[in-house]
Amino acid sequence: MSRNNSRAFHASRALRTPLTAVAGSLVLTASLTGCGGSGAAEDKVVTVYSADGLKGVKNDGWYDQVFADFEKDTGIKVKYQEAGSGEMVDRALREKDDTRADLLIVLPPYIQHAERKGLLASYDPKGSDKVHGSVKSADNRWTSVVNNYFGFIYNKKELTDPPATWEELLDSKYKDKIQYSTPGVAGDGTGLLIKAMQDFGGEKPAMDYLAKLEENNVGPTPSTFKLAAKVDKGEILVANGDVQTNFEQSKSMANLGIWFPAKEGGKPTTFAMYYGAGLMEDAPHSGNGKKLLEYMLTEKAQKQVSGIGGGFPARTDVRPTDENAIELAGVIDGVTLFEPNWQRIEPSLDGYVDSWKEATGH
Repeated sequence: MSRNNSRAFHASRALRTPLTAVAGSLVLTASLTGCGGSGAAEDKVVTVYSADGLKGVKNDGWYDQVFADFEKDTGIKVKYQEAGSGEMVDRALREKDDTRADLLIVLPPYIQHAERKGLLASYDPKGSDKVHGSVKSADNRWTSVVNNYFGFIYNKKELTDPPATWEELLDSKYKDKIQYSTPGVAGDGTGLLIKAMQDFGGEKPAMDYLAKLEENNVGPTPSTFKLAAKVDKGEILVANGDVQTNFEQSKSMANLGIWFPAKEGGKPTTFAMYYGAGLMEDAPHSGNGKKLLEYMLTEKAQKQVSGIGGGFPARTDVRPTDENAIELAGVIDGVTLFEPNWQRIEPSLDGYVDSWKEATGH
């Protein structure tokens, strides 16, 4: 990808209808084992490594519902571990010779990175034929299970007029009141780099801007999910995030507002930050992993994505009409969607993160 990364993005288009994507959290209740044991009890498990976002704080998120239904219907218990997308892929890579997980669910470009590193098996789950080709692997290594969009949040109580541009965030009133998650560790943090490069027209101008933003930035954090509570309480006023997670959090955090930055003089933009799910190569419980992946893509589970999870279905034939779905459509109405070329971005990701570290001193 060239220095100005103009080839990394397809042409923008107006965003009129939800595209769909994101991922969640449960507590790992038992120790993870490398290979499936011979006992029947051990065979009735499936282990998921996932980015956070789809598990409810009060055990009321999409993962909570789907995992509970899956266990009830199949007798297979879900063991769950979550962290930032980069951290989850790094863990899976360290365990490559002793695979612990059955399913890996992370944001782009980390799901592409997992595919390139040979972590994912080729498997075409039932229901994936209904998923748009832009959010699944051409080689059947992964598919989106929940669609979502990159976004920012702000404190509606303290900021009656939400910020609209990147340049506004450089104002002194935001001193120590801005924070974003760590690129290269958190998927949404990496998404911030992609968004800035798109809006500013390349890697260098984006890093020049982020260097200036450091004057107001609190500093990096590995968890995007935890930033919402800080914004809601007014500890900070602006943070990065994603539509699904922040929409769901806003149900219990009344001061959260969602917005999409634009470069001064430009229009607000966003891009899909879907949750890509793939079966692990040499998965200890491969059959159970296949069953859970297909369960997530059932019409029943996909219809619950908006109503329970606050996200967008991955299946194009599932069009929910619940209250959340209608409200979510309004959140992204009029925002321009651009499509990053993840196949070009993924191999260059380490370089982007290094440029960010050099620009910001982190």
